[in-house]
Order: sequence, then structure tokens, then C-alpha cells
Amino acid sequence: MTTLHFERALIPEGWATNVRIRIDGGTIASVERDAAREAGDERCGIGVPAIGNLHSHAFQRAMAGLTEKRGEAADSFWTWRDTMYRFALAVTPDDVEAIAAQAYVEMLEAGYGAVAEFHYLHHDVSGAPYANRAEMAERIGAAAAEAGLGLTLLPVFYARSGFGGAPALVEQRRFVNDLDSYAALVADCRRALGSSARVGVAPHSLRAATPNELAGVVALADDAPVHIHIAEQTGEVDACVAWSGVRPVQWLLDHAEVDARWCLVHATHVDEREGLALARSGAVAGLCPITEANLGDGVFPARSFLDAAGRFGVGTDSNVEITVAGELRMLEYGQRLTISARNVCARRGGSTGAALFAGAAAGGAQALARPAGQLAPGAAADIVSLNGDSPLVAGRADDEILDAWIFGGSRDLVDGVWSSGRRVVSGGRHARREAIAARFGEALRRLAAATGA
Repeated sequence: MTTLHFERALIPEGWATNVRIRIDGGTIASVERDAAREAGDERCGIGVPAIGNLHSHAFQRAMAGLTEKRGEAADSFWTWRDTMYRFALAVTPDDVEAIAAQAYVEMLEAGYGAVAEFHYLHHDVSGAPYANRAEMAERIGAAAAEAGLGLTLLPVFYARSGFGGAPALVEQRRFVNDLDSYAALVADCRRALGSSARVGVAPHSLRAATPNELAGVVALADDAPVHIHIAEQTGEVDACVAWSGVRPVQWLLDHAEVDARWCLVHATHVDEREGLALARSGAVAGLCPITEANLGDGVFPARSFLDAAGRFGVGTDSNVEITVAGELRMLEYGQRLTISARNVCARRGGSTGAALFAGAAAGGAQALARPAGQLAPGAAADIVSLNGDSPLVAGRADDEILDAWIFGGSRDLVDGVWSSGRRVVSGGRHARREAIAARFGEALRRLAAATGA
């Protein structure tokens, strides 16, 4: 049993003083407000829930900064993929574990408590399955366990290179499965990871699976999460319309039973009708504002979606930068730049930071199928302590603290992080930062030589 005593904490009823949280077996057992600190209690500053990162490709952390050189032709997501494929064809299982561990340490230090890993690097460099079909998934699980980050693993189904069942490209060979091999992969992942992770399913996108394949993948989910990339790029939307006559999100809503299990990642290019229908479905819009800005994807129309009570969360996607505050800030700033207004995501008369934080905490918990997202009995003990002595929050109270963190602070404001009740960050630093960073550096040097990056 661990007991934390916070000077101030954000509980479901609102901000409270002298909050005493008891943790038992990775779960919050009780929450008391106006409680005196007792002997053995760990003294903490400002307590908030740790957000779930709902979309990550961990291995892409090794690519950060390597795609920022302009080519001869116009650069886009599709040219960015060339570098990604080079990396995907070079990384070894050891590399994947080292890179993922580094990404997961940075996520914890930023204030994330768990991650949904959208995992599509399954096979060896020839495209053949490893002798242990779940080899790469086990490496992701080992990295999460070493870092102490909660994990929802989403093995990705990838079979096609475009709408209409176009064959996969040779450079996609490490991703590709048919329905039978994918079902075996999901079963092996569930056996290998056991109770240490939640395992869902992830059809990569509408362009990577035929309608029959999509239905087959979803049938494997049961009550586990279902995540899919969708409507990220205008080129994808145009290709979907040419293939089916309708836009991607509308096609999915018309042909699949989209419900609260689903996370539609990006959904950047939705029209008003699609946005309202997505909100009614109960699914989560998985927004990755920093990656979407880096790739030039576009801006999700958040205001109308939020007005319709749409659910959203945030993810780090390509892991070009790993930050809770930065994702939420970019989400709001994208709206401001698009419609020339301020405080777009706030409720009328309310704090923008508080609205962003609450929405992302709830949506992240739903997308990861993790009982977290709030400091309440029965929730996973995913908790962040912010440094109440920091000058960044001097004279600030309650929601103003969240506004200061997201719009005026930095990740230095994160002091401590607990994931499933295990303290993994103290004084803003992960307990295994140096050892994990050393292995990450070795992997980067090897990959630079292997890829010519």
C-alpha cells in the first residue's frame, strides 16, 4: 500500500486541498480531501491524472529530425514515407526495444501514464515471420516494462497498398499479413504479453485492407480496442471518393459498427456531416497535432466536433517530439490559426487548458481501454505531480495551473509520475534515463550507418 498526499489535486469533483490518495496493487483504492498528512505519506505538490497517449509508432523516434531536408519535388506525407520505409527495413529487434524504451521514458517524463502502440513492424527484413511470430511485440512489451509505462498493444493489419485491393509494395513487406496469419499474430501477442498489456486490433487504414479484410480484423477484437488511421491526407480522401463514391469516415461509419471501442486516428479531413456522425458514434477522434503539423496533414475541425460532444484524445504518432503540453497547445493553436479566434476549445466562460486536459484524459483512457483518466477509486494509479514551487505557477490556482503548464510552461513542470502505482519519475527524471539513453544512442549510430541517414 502506497499513500500520496497532495497539497492540491484535480479530482472528479474539481480541485481540492490536502488530498490523500491510497494506492493498492496499481489501482487507486481511496481518495480523501481535506485530509491531514500522516506518517509514511509521500508529500507531493499538485496532483493531476496522467494522460494516456493514444497513438504511437515507437520506432519512428529514431527518425526525428531526419526528414527536414527539402527535396527536388514538393514534399508531403508521401515523400516522408520514403525515409520511414528505409528505417523500417533496417531496424532489428534489439533496435526496436532500445528505441521504444527511449520513447517510453520520454513519454513518462512528459506526463503520459500509458501508451497505445500502433505496432506494424512484424516480420524480418525479408518479410518472413520470425520463428517467434510475436518477437517484435515482445520487444515492445519489454521496453514498456523496463520503462514502467502502461501498454495497450495494437497489432496492425496491413495487406494492401491502396484502395481497391492493390497489392502491397515490396518496401511494405515487414508489415504484411493475410487474415489467417494476422489472427495467429494477435493470438500470439495476447499469449506473450498476458496480463501485462491490453491487446486490441488495428486495421491500418481503409487503403490497406479490403472491406472483407476489415470485417475479419474487427471480428477478432471482441471487447478490445479497435484503432484505424483515417482521412489523414487529402490525397487519401480523394482516392477513397474515386474508389467508393464517399469520403473515408463516412464510408467507415456506413460499413462498420463504429462504437466506443473505436479510435479513428487523425480523422483530419472530415466534413461537417462526418464530424457530427463521428461524435454520435461514441468513438474517439485520435488527434496527433504535432505530427500532423510536421507532416503537413492539416487541422482537425475541433470546434464543431466538441460542440457535438465529440470525444477526443491525443497521441505522439511519429514521436518527432514527445510532450503532453505541446500536443494540447498545438491542438488549440491549430484551431486559432484556422478560424482566427482564441480559446476555441474552451467551454464558454471556462479555461482552455482545463477543457483540453479533461477531454484528452477521458478520451485517452477510453481509447486505451484503461480504467484511468481521473483520480478516483477504481482507476489505474496513473498520476502526475506538478511542481508547486515552480515560478511558472507562482500565484496561480486550480485551472490556471493547467493553463500555465500548457500555454506558458514546459515539461520541466512535471515533477513525479506514477504508472499503475509505480513511481517511475522523480524530480522530473526517469529512474533509468541514462542507461536507456545509452542503448538508444548505440541504436541510432548503427541505423545511421545502415541507412545512410
